[in-house]
Amino acid sequence: MRTPSRRRRMLGVPLLVTALLAGACGDGGGNDGGGNDGGAAGTSATSATTPATPETSQSSGGPVTIPTSAFVDLPPELRKAAAQPTDAADALPELCDKEFRSGGRSVTASAAMMSTYKLPKDPPENVPYGTLHQTVFAFEGTGAADYLRRVRGAVADCRSFQASGGTVTVVSRPMAGTGDEALLVTVSRPATGLDGSPAQGRSTSQILVIRVADAVTVVHDQGWEGTSTDPGLADDIARAAVRSLDSWQR
Repeated sequence: MRTPSRRRRMLGVPLLVTALLAGACGDGGGNDGGGNDGGAAGTSATSATTPATPETSQSSGGPVTIPTSAFVDLPPELRKAAAQPTDAADALPELCDKEFRSGGRSVTASAAMMSTYKLPKDPPENVPYGTLHQTVFAFEGTGAADYLRRVRGAVADCRSFQASGGTVTVVSRPMAGTGDEALLVTVSRPATGLDGSPAQGRSTSQILVIRVADAVTVVHDQGWEGTSTDPGLADDIARAAVRSLDSWQR
């Protein structure tokens, strides 16, 4: 794994709390904020002082639970702070359109969390190197494979788009040997300063979409405050995501 040297100025980073999310109504609605075919899904989080008891959502195949163990558990050398719950609608990236929304098709549950990470040699006082916004979907039937196929086609059709500051380019490729199937999407956009003003060069982020059995995770890896991510971390993040989904699904 590459560990580029990048000293960061110290900023206040609030302590994040570990929380459990589980959600989605049994009528096929997905909690991702996009065009549900069924009813709206619900999510809930446990209190930081209350033992995490998994909640379930009813589907045609019985209760469905997405525990915290289904989310990425980074190795200690990369872990900056514990994860915290977030809305799937906020966690899912958007490119040309809502490529990563489930649309509620065959979704039995969904949940999302956000965490921060560091590089192995970063001093403790440094701000995080990047953030991970992760969404986990549970599907029934062929829903998981259908979702990957739809996302793959939508991303392939979105090679570039205009955003504030200029042109954003999108490149995708399969990740061989990752889960049952996986896609890596690299997004490059004009760089900006901390105040949002244009800066020299470009910044890159990456999106990992991984299927393991009947579950799919979307991990949006972004550099801290608009900086670039390290492409060499994609494999580490993917392995951690597969381990978590595999231990839950199988």
